[in-house]
Amino acid sequence: MNVKPNFSKNANQATTAPAFLSVWDMHAYYGESYIVQGISFNVHEGEILALLGRNGAGKTSTLRAIARMDNPQLNKGEIWLDHQPFHNMASYQASAAGLALVPEDRSIIAGLTVEENLQLAQIAPPIGWSIERLYQLFPRLGERRKQEGVTLSGGEQQMLAIARALARDIKVLLLDEPYEGLAPVIVDEIEKTLIHIKEQGITTIIVEQNAVRALELADRAVILDTGGIVFDGVASEVLENEELRAEYLAI
Repeated sequence: MNVKPNFSKNANQATTAPAFLSVWDMHAYYGESYIVQGISFNVHEGEILALLGRNGAGKTSTLRAIARMDNPQLNKGEIWLDHQPFHNMASYQASAAGLALVPEDRSIIAGLTVEENLQLAQIAPPIGWSIERLYQLFPRLGERRKQEGVTLSGGEQQMLAIARALARDIKVLLLDEPYEGLAPVIVDEIEKTLIHIKEQGITTIIVEQNAVRALELADRAVILDTGGIVFDGVASEVLENEELRAEYLAI
């Protein structure tokens, strides 16, 4: 049996600050496929955590399991957010309790304008930032408020997807591949937004193939490999550790 090297000498077990989001011994399956294999990690309030790994490592599945989506199926484990047991919730309950997932496909609703996409997010409580405040955060969306959402550029659609999450009163933002297919200048804009969101006390977990950009933004990193955790620690440590990057991120 191959024993994975342990790069997590400084693994974060929330000894320095209380855990805000805590995942404990989480196991999840797509049908018979065992995808998330007993992972545990903590995130502190207001932190940006980069959840990284090669393709197929289980990153998106971990995000979806935390968000309580139907797939993958959570078979075992606990997910706590701000002292609430999310492992007992359905996705709509997790959303109402403050968890927002921005999926890779962004899920902009066809046939609705930018503003209608945002209004729909606020049709039921808990309501978050006002639409005018969201336009201040994303001026491009304000300029295109009457344009159909699906006709926006990729970067603008990503902004709309994040704005739609913030239109709800959220505690944790889960981002799946937010930089995919975007020009570096647009990535810069989205990064500035994520820093601003952090300053407002919102906790963020980002899954991103552009690992260097994610690590430069994040406070901490968790690296997955075939459904398990191989690193849990400070993001800057990953940037400095060539062996770790080569082994698990191919960068």
